[in-house]
Amino acid sequence: MAVESHMRFAGGDELPEGCIANALSLTSPKDACRLSLVASTFRSAAESDAVWERFLPPDYYDIICRSIDGPDSVEVGSKKELYLHLCDHPILVDGGTKSFSLEKWSGKKCYMLAARSLQIVWGDTPRYWRWISLPESRFSEVAELLDVCWFDMSGKINTNMLSPDTRYGAYLVFTTKSRAYGFGDQPAESSVGIAGHERETQTVYLDPQVGRRQYRYQVVPRRLGIFTHHMTHILRQEVEDEPEGRHPKQRSDGWMEIELGEFFVKRGQEAEVEMSLTEVKGGNWKSGLIIEGIDIRPKEGK
Repeated sequence: MAVESHMRFAGGDELPEGCIANALSLTSPKDACRLSLVASTFRSAAESDAVWERFLPPDYYDIICRSIDGPDSVEVGSKKELYLHLCDHPILVDGGTKSFSLEKWSGKKCYMLAARSLQIVWGDTPRYWRWISLPESRFSEVAELLDVCWFDMSGKINTNMLSPDTRYGAYLVFTTKSRAYGFGDQPAESSVGIAGHERETQTVYLDPQVGRRQYRYQVVPRRLGIFTHHMTHILRQEVEDEPEGRHPKQRSDGWMEIELGEFFVKRGQEAEVEMSLTEVKGGNWKSGLIIEGIDIRPKEGK
């Protein structure tokens, strides 16, 4: 194979596997997987612990030790298996207030802040909010909105917990009950940014029905036969009616999410990032929202 012929010294000897593994470790998990399919020379090197150790975060063992089930709960045979396990099976850390995982194609860190770790106004008042368990949630508790007119929640994370030189997005992960109300007509406002700095506010619609296709009926004159008769003919016209702002999207895990904002983590930076979501202007009562948490993950291609 042409690729294999380039992996030899001038005297005809193949490059040592360790040399190839070192070269692969300087690429990305995505590139290493692709190259392992190109030539047999790469295959064993691409499976080595030396390669996948480089793709794991430098503090991966410390993070696993923060797991609520302890470091022995992650039982894998190789560094590649560990990497893939952390991509596909988020682990609960810090007493179950966060989950940790890796972004599969880059190896960058992802965290979800559980609803219990958020600051929710009236969150501990049973009249307004209640804490329930859902089998589909990764956390032991989620927050169910019973009835409030002042909707206000926020969360925070330190940049030293995240991957450097990376643009992150923050996403509210939630679902709604069949009798949810109060978010259809009045949008909420979100903001994400470094604590103590000015943050740009975004308009978000938490009601998943807002922005879906609606139908408009138009009355049109219709001519029949040789006589001119004006009769009403109802024509249904499908139109897009999506207000400006961000709208919820369905996730692969069955929940919905909506982007609250984004931020960039500089190398060597240690600062607190604050995320907030409020609806306090409309004055209308709101109910039926179930909050799992805030997902913080790298933005695609950034």
